[in-house]
Amino acid sequence: MKVKDWLIIYLIMLIPIVNIVMLFVWAFNENINPNKSNWAKASLIWLAIVMVLYILLIAAFGASIMALMQGAAGVSVY
Repeated sequence: MKVKDWLIIYLIMLIPIVNIVMLFVWAFNENINPNKSNWAKASLIWLAIVMVLYILLIAAFGASIMALMQGAAGVSVY
């Protein structure tokens, strides 16, 4: 693949929703360059890892905020 091809790929990756659809197309289409296919598979794996970590982080912060709010509900101010 040439530099021009990679620039076009990265341009496509800037477009929301289209980028995820194209990653699946490139990852699982047998007629795609193996380099592009492997890159798309690796990108999807990283995307999945980041999403799981993001969900865990949001759950942890949400739980701590809820605990703080419940603790603050019992405090009275004179």
